[in-house]
Amino acid sequence: MLVLHDLLAVASGSLVGFTLGLVGGGGSILAVPLLVYVVGVSSPHIAIGTSAIAVAASAAANLAGHARANSVKWPCAIVFALAGIAGAAGGAQLGKMVDGGRLLTLFGVLMIVVGVVMLRPRKSSGNPDVELSRETMPRLLPLLIGIGFIVGALSGFFGIGGGFLIVPGLMAATAMPLISAIGSSLVSVTAFGLTTAASYAWSGLVDWNLAGLFVVGGALGGLLGTRLAHHLTGYKHALSLTFAGIVIAVGLYVVTKTLIG
Repeated sequence: MLVLHDLLAVASGSLVGFTLGLVGGGGSILAVPLLVYVVGVSSPHIAIGTSAIAVAASAAANLAGHARANSVKWPCAIVFALAGIAGAAGGAQLGKMVDGGRLLTLFGVLMIVVGVVMLRPRKSSGNPDVELSRETMPRLLPLLIGIGFIVGALSGFFGIGGGFLIVPGLMAATAMPLISAIGSSLVSVTAFGLTTAASYAWSGLVDWNLAGLFVVGGALGGLLGTRLAHHLTGYKHALSLTFAGIVIAVGLYVVTKTLIG
């Protein structure tokens, strides 16, 4: 029988999974505060390690849902993720040299800027047929590697999964539609999360039982989030406005929280 602690873990995981399925980001940003303030994990390090496992698993589950809906551009997503992992390694080293509070404030500001840019109306809804092929490789490969490396470096620098940066990064590199960028971004979110999780698990900083409950909740919430994301694509600009609104709201929250304390 589930006790209150377990129910809170499942509910928190559902919220993280829903957000990942809907907009491809926000998992890491939401997971750690939920584990600390809602579930009651006393150690921030265990919260980070546990959330990394849970977010990676939730992202993988949501990736499967988007793959079934054909909204994942696999070659583009894999190249972007590999470049991002390389960038994250260097970014993490730089991030350790910067004060944690200042780091979060800078990340919040960056999110607000990204959200505002996403609010601007685009000339087109993107190219749904874009793919990394022998013909498009000379044009797309340098962009995917370059932007992927930069996004990975920023994710590593800020210590965040980076979904909110990966989605616009993929769109900038390939001009793919938002729904494809959301689905494809989950390849990177899964890869980045597993990289972080492996490091924390090696140090014994993972509550495996809690991670399991979080993953169960994430899978349930992810089904709803993915379904809603595809439903919103039928309404012009609805998904992009939702994405931008969530990014700006979380950015404002992070900035306010770090400035007020």
